[in-house]
Amino acid sequence: MAPAQSAAIKPAVVPASPHGDHAAKIGPNAVIQLIQALTAAGLDDAAKQIFAAAGASDWLARPPGEMVDERPVAAIHQAVRRLLPPDQAIAVLTDAGLRTGDYILANRIPKFAQVILKLLPAPLAARMLVKAITAHSWTFAGSGRFSGQVGRNVVFEIAGNPICAGEHAESLVCVWHAAVFQRLFQVLVSPKSRAFEIACGAHGDAACRFVVDWKAVPERSCAKAAASGAAPSTCCGCCAESAEPVSPDSGPSAGHVISSKAH
Repeated sequence: MAPAQSAAIKPAVVPASPHGDHAAKIGPNAVIQLIQALTAAGLDDAAKQIFAAAGASDWLARPPGEMVDERPVAAIHQAVRRLLPPDQAIAVLTDAGLRTGDYILANRIPKFAQVILKLLPAPLAARMLVKAITAHSWTFAGSGRFSGQVGRNVVFEIAGNPICAGEHAESLVCVWHAAVFQRLFQVLVSPKSRAFEIACGAHGDAACRFVVDWKAVPERSCAKAAASGAAPSTCCGCCAESAEPVSPDSGPSAGHVISSKAH
């Protein structure tokens, strides 16, 4: 399908000279797996337009193999949302996130650690996995401020998420991150796990917020949010009641579950 301008997404303002030497870095799989997803969807021609619009055509020919400047990565993800029809953009970015999760499972989490996590009760496995993800959040959050909490479910937040920096949307757009979280939790905690973004910086929220529930599909809103008049796309926080912040430095080697190599 030919790219189409989405009325819901305004073009992002990407800083000049996106390949600056002092830019924050993000893992290359934010690009590599997106290329794979575009190819799998039969969108090779659209991919050329997307990467050209982001000023990153060279990456389409030679995907990066190490940590890269987060700004052209953001420009690519935002170009996907801007140039593809909304449903197609969501499908491609979701597939890219799932592929990124699969890559992490195949290459960055030792097999023995995966076996241990799968044997643990889901709440304990979730806590261990959150610690590991938090310890290595720089690989997918870049300059964003990442936090993770575990309660009845898991809540991740990325304040200043670079992937949607400068973007203004009528919907929640960070499906790539949600898909990465979902794949990891489905394989290592419970196949019932589902991840949703419930607040987004591009939508005007203070941070991008994701809920992961390993028991059932979580509600996108809740009774308390409705009673308070909150927008349906936001959460009052009751889904994280009794949640505790998770430190990557606490617990039995939790931070070493995921390899420190570039994701």
